[in-house]
Amino acid sequence: MKKLFENKLILILVTLVIGGLIGWIVKPSDHQTIEESHDLHSLWTCSMHPTVKLGEPGDCPICGMDLIPATQNTSSSANPMVHEMTAEAIALAQIQTTKIGGANASGELFLTGKIQADERENASVTAKFPGRIEKLYVTFTGEQVKAGQRLATIYSPDLLAAQSELLQAAKTKASFPELYQAAKEKLRLWKLSESQISEIEQGGKVRDQIDILADQSGVVTQRNIAVGDYVNTGQVLFNVVNLDKLWVLLDAYEADLGALNLGNEIEFSVAGLPGETFKAKVSFIDPLLDPNTRSASVRAEISNSGHKLKPEMFVTARIKTKASSTASGLAVPRTAVLWSGKRSVVYVKVSNSEMPSFEMREVTLGARMGENYAIESGLQAGEEIVTNGAFAIDAAAQLSGQYSMMNRPKTKSLEVSEEFRNQITDVADAYFQVKNALVEDELAASKSAVKSLQQSLSKVNMQLVQGEAHDRWMTILGGLKDAGGKIENAGNLEDARKHFSMLSQQILEMTETFGLNRDAVYKDYCPMAFGDQGAFWLSETKDITNPYFGSSMLTCGEVKQTYLKGQPVIDLKSPATPAPATHKH
Repeated sequence: MKKLFENKLILILVTLVIGGLIGWIVKPSDHQTIEESHDLHSLWTCSMHPTVKLGEPGDCPICGMDLIPATQNTSSSANPMVHEMTAEAIALAQIQTTKIGGANASGELFLTGKIQADERENASVTAKFPGRIEKLYVTFTGEQVKAGQRLATIYSPDLLAAQSELLQAAKTKASFPELYQAAKEKLRLWKLSESQISEIEQGGKVRDQIDILADQSGVVTQRNIAVGDYVNTGQVLFNVVNLDKLWVLLDAYEADLGALNLGNEIEFSVAGLPGETFKAKVSFIDPLLDPNTRSASVRAEISNSGHKLKPEMFVTARIKTKASSTASGLAVPRTAVLWSGKRSVVYVKVSNSEMPSFEMREVTLGARMGENYAIESGLQAGEEIVTNGAFAIDAAAQLSGQYSMMNRPKTKSLEVSEEFRNQITDVADAYFQVKNALVEDELAASKSAVKSLQQSLSKVNMQLVQGEAHDRWMTILGGLKDAGGKIENAGNLEDARKHFSMLSQQILEMTETFGLNRDAVYKDYCPMAFGDQGAFWLSETKDITNPYFGSSMLTCGEVKQTYLKGQPVIDLKSPATPAPATHKH
């Protein structure tokens, strides 16, 4: 019996060993598991600390933010150049934005600047005689004081002597009134009030300490003394400024000055008071330009009785000028630009988005002006750009697999001469006439506009383009002529609109390939055109006016894309192009 029990025990042990061995052979190694989990996109990282890589979701061990998949595309926008960020990530990256100045086509001039105290409301409280500070009644900067309020108490041997002179002169004022008046005037010049002088005279004895009083109401911006300090005549004790009136100081670049005049109304807002706007009028334009920034200071005055506005607040202002357009240039702070060779990047805040979103925008830089860069193309006046934290946004976009400074999409645009671009811009202008005639349901006017378009096409010098650009233009030219000819022969508006769709495809191809010398044009789309098949067109205005329906559904459609002057159009069908390895910020 004992031997049977021992045999069973041995059999169980052997079975367990064999089972464990089989399990070890079949089980994948830890290395294989990690690789498989990586293949399943289960490597998690932090958008703010890309060096953190963990095999499971959780919190970042550095900042506590939620981890995201390393290959996750965090943007829900249809625009692949837009990157979304959480409010927590924005706060950690200390992202700051600023609206850029310049003028738009409607004549609205956008300027930036600061709130400053009115220089005429500054006052210094100085020592009128030497002495020692015995007491302080105003002990910190920012304290509100009123005219006549006690600021400090001073002991002065010189003041004691002057009081004695007054008391002696008061005894003989009937005989020597001139001496009496001179003694009183001396104390007045030392800024003693009439009540203080009367107290000395009526008391009949000198006071060893005298109060220093505020000359005007305001806020103490600087305190230069402490208890026990010995002060000399003329030494500044306090600086006081009245904040009931403030200056709005704006920076206007050289090209903007022609559109500005005294009395122009300014509407501005400050970041510290979202949703509120203030109005003022231009009261002064600096006659001298700053040689470093090539800008002049524009000043407006505003009442600040409620003290909502505070000095050093950043201001974004809009000025309505009489000019319908201007050749004003734009400038952005140096900190907004990510540079890697010829193509520079700026991040633009996307307005009216559900989540905070930023669009990567390629810009053409002009000359550097102090701490700013001139922008030749790629931005519009009034857009809000990232001025602090752009590199953090770019790093987060790169980490999530989106386009970034180091991983840019190829562009569809080709480089052509300015002369050629001017000529095809004339073609586009004639196209807009065709489009606007169809918007008005005018068949005869659309045919007449097509003739103008054909004339503009005949003036385009195809010798100005070579190689690939020449081949692309010849293809587009053939399509434009064919569609234009069919519109001229159309028997009704419906047929003209069908051929206009073909014309629009060629115009859009021309715009995306070569660009136009217009500040901005818009690619519009109507999903209901031609029995819900949808159709595109190019517009010179941001407002939707539908050429496929005219007055029956004038505003049907949406803006799908904005083409800015000088900005390359990305080719979504091509892979990204790595940027040069060297870069600077």
